[in-house]
Amino acid sequence: MKIQNPHDKFFKETFSKIEVARDFMNNYLPQSIINIVDLSTLELQKDSFINENLQEVFSDMLFRVDINKKEGYVYFLFEHKSYSCKNISFQLLKYMLEIWEAKIKKENSNELPIVIPLVIYHGSDEWNIKTTLGEMIKGYKELPDDVKKYIPDYEYLLYDISRYTDEEIKGAAINRIILTTFRSITNKNLEEFFESIVTSARYLKELEDKQTGIEYFKTLLRYIFNAKDNITKQDLNEIIERIECSYAEGSEEAMTLAEIFRQEGKQEGIQEGIQKGKQEGIQEGIQKGKQEGRQEERKKTLIRLLTKKFGELPEEIKDKISKLDPENLDSIIDNIFDYESLDDVKKYI
Repeated sequence: MKIQNPHDKFFKETFSKIEVARDFMNNYLPQSIINIVDLSTLELQKDSFINENLQEVFSDMLFRVDINKKEGYVYFLFEHKSYSCKNISFQLLKYMLEIWEAKIKKENSNELPIVIPLVIYHGSDEWNIKTTLGEMIKGYKELPDDVKKYIPDYEYLLYDISRYTDEEIKGAAINRIILTTFRSITNKNLEEFFESIVTSARYLKELEDKQTGIEYFKTLLRYIFNAKDNITKQDLNEIIERIECSYAEGSEEAMTLAEIFRQEGKQEGIQEGIQKGKQEGIQEGIQKGKQEGRQEERKKTLIRLLTKKFGELPEEIKDKISKLDPENLDSIIDNIFDYESLDDVKKYI
């Protein structure tokens, strides 16, 4: 269940849906841009321009769209570290150059498409960096206007969502859920964090398709449990209790995910290990806290979850689960929400 980069995964899982990206642009792009952008032509591109060294800092998505009746692009750069990057305008320029270079090579054309760059930021520090390339160029501001025209400069759109109020978060329910969650995930005030989860759960009620709501809710919970490192067992119980009051449809998913994480040692195992570490040596204690009974408990948890989903399990399946190796056990648990029948489980056992 543990995701290597939960911010990146949540961003791409949600914004890769065209209706979500279209709704975001329709509500957040300046009206002057909306007037010349045909959002009905929006298409997600497969390209990414982030190198491996920066993948823990940035995520990106490129959308093709008609701008002023010609081919153009909107480039999303999502920054998911806790403080703003001072050279962001330079990074963006490099990515735009790569977009143009790819077009030239692919189409052998000397004409470049319009690329509108935007940055989504949700760090705990307030964004205090100017949004133009000229701000990075020494002495640019002091140059005469007739000289500035020889120096490259541009401005990017910035969305510092950590500072947004509930009223400033606009759009359809899914976008409000996404942005509310991104806003709150870095919040160290637990009470405000809990309230944000409740707010997101309320937005889900606006969705006509309840199954869609449940699927988004699972994605939301996975992101929260993976990205919020300091969540304790007590916090998990608090989240479940509040969800049951505001979004009863999601309470079962919340309890299921919470149980999986507990069994994985995200809370109980690590805490027990730390306590044992005081007496036996921290490293040895943590290791024991994670390993003692972990596999057997996880197998029991899997049997319990599958029984809840499909009814009483045949003894043959229970027996095979009891003999599973850790890798296959992890695979089954990771995909627990995707199974439609026991046949989907049998391929792992």
